[in-house]
Amino acid sequence: MGIYLLVDFGSTYTKIIAVDIEKEIILGRAQSPTTINTDITIGLDNALAALVKNCGIDTDKIQGKYASSSAAGGLKMTAIGLVPELTLEAARRAALGAGAKVVSGYGFEIDEDIIKEIEAEKCDIVLLCGGTDGGDKKVIIHNAKMLADSKIDCPILVAGNRAATNKIKTILEEKNKTVYTAKNVLPSLDVIDIEPAQALIREIFIDHIVKAKGLAKAQASIGRNIVPTPMASLQAAALLADGTEDEPGIGSLVIVEIGGATTNIHSVADITSVTPQTLIKGLPELRVKRTVEGDLGIRYNAQTIYDMVGEDKIEAILQSLLISQAGEKTDIKRYVNKIAENVDYVPSCDIEFNLDISLAKAATEIAVERHAGVLKKEYSIQGETMVQYGKNLLNVENIIGTGGVFKYGLRPERILQSGLFSQDKPWNLKPQKPQAYIDNDYMLYGIGLLANDFPAQALRIAKKYLRPTTL
Repeated sequence: MGIYLLVDFGSTYTKIIAVDIEKEIILGRAQSPTTINTDITIGLDNALAALVKNCGIDTDKIQGKYASSSAAGGLKMTAIGLVPELTLEAARRAALGAGAKVVSGYGFEIDEDIIKEIEAEKCDIVLLCGGTDGGDKKVIIHNAKMLADSKIDCPILVAGNRAATNKIKTILEEKNKTVYTAKNVLPSLDVIDIEPAQALIREIFIDHIVKAKGLAKAQASIGRNIVPTPMASLQAAALLADGTEDEPGIGSLVIVEIGGATTNIHSVADITSVTPQTLIKGLPELRVKRTVEGDLGIRYNAQTIYDMVGEDKIEAILQSLLISQAGEKTDIKRYVNKIAENVDYVPSCDIEFNLDISLAKAATEIAVERHAGVLKKEYSIQGETMVQYGKNLLNVENIIGTGGVFKYGLRPERILQSGLFSQDKPWNLKPQKPQAYIDNDYMLYGIGLLANDFPAQALRIAKKYLRPTTL
C-alpha cells in the first residue's frame, strides 16, 4: 500500500488528504485550525492525529508527503509595469500563473505616495516590468530608483526591457535590495513570455517566502518543497484537461474556486475566436489561465459583494432558491454583517445555508465574467466589425466547483449555474453547455501536488472522485 499525504496549509485550516497511489483511492481526509502564529506544525500534527483517529491511517505505511500553502495571506505580490493594459497586465498574468495574489498594481512612473502604499502592503515579492525589448527604458529605470530608495525589503524580480535590466540590477543592489532578473514578460507588443518570470517566482517562494512565513519547519516535516496552493490548483486544472500519454483528460474546462477571501477562476481552453470573421484584439490570451478576485471572497468580502450587486439581486437569488418560502423577506444585511465580523462562521439553518449559496452565486457570476472574454461591435471606414477581447469560453466542455462552500454547502451545484452564458449578457463569452462537476472531497489542490510525480494516478483519482451533476 503506497500511502501519500497531501497537505494544504490554508489561512484558516490545515487540511490533509490521504491517498493510496497503488489502489488510486482516497483513504480519508481531516483538518485542524492552522497555527501559523505559533508553530505551524502543531496544526499539522493535530490534523494528522484526526486523520489517524477517524480514518484508521497507519502512519508506518506513509511513503511520502506533499504540501501547498496559502497561509499568512498566501504569496502576495505587487506588480509594476508601464502601460496598464500592456506590460502591467502581462506582469499580473505572470504572477497569477505562478500562484501569487496580486494585491496591488501600478502603471507608468510611481511616486513617493505609491512607494508608501507598497511599503504598507508588506508584499512578499515586487515584480518590476516595463517597456518592450528595445523600447522605453526611462520609466522602468525611474521606478527602480524609487524602489531602491524605499524601505521595501522583499525580493524584487525585474522582468522588463532587457536593455535596462543590468542597470536596474545595479541600482537596486547598490541599495542592498535582493534582486532577481528574468526575461521580459512583454518582449514585443504581440508576444507574452511569462514562463521565465513564473519559474523565478516559484524559486523565490521556496528560497525566501517559506522561511518568512514560518513554514520552514513544516517544509522540513514534509520532506520536500512547499508550493503555493493556487499553483497546485492550476497544475490540477491542466492535468485534468489535457491528461497524460496513458490517460485521457476530460477536455477544456473552467474551475470555479470559492474561498472566504477570494474567488479564483482557472481555465484551460484553446484560444479561438467566436466566428472566423471575428477580429481578436488585446494582449494574447493564455491557454492555461488563472484570475483571482480579491474582492469576492464570501466571508472577508461579504459586504463588498452585497454592495456590488445590491440587496435586491441577492434577495432575488435567495427567493429562487427558497421556493417553499417565496415572498418571505429575509434580513440579508444582518447575515452579511454577521459573517463579515466572524469569518469562521458556519451556517446553522437552511436560510443561512441558502444565503451562503446566494453570495457564492453572485461572486461566481462576476468572477467568471471578469475571466471570460467579451464581444463588441466596433466601427471603422470599412463598416461594422465584431471584435473579441479576451478568452472565448463558449465551447468549454466542463465546469468544476471547488472550495469550502462546494464541500459543505447546501446543493452547491446551484452556484455553477451563475458561471454559464446568459442571454441577458450575450456579449460575455462564458461557457454555454458544459458538463458540471463538484469537488466534494476538496481534493483538487492534492491532485495538483501529485501531478509531477504521479500524473496518471492523480488524474484517475480526480476522475473517480469528481461528482458529476446537472445544472
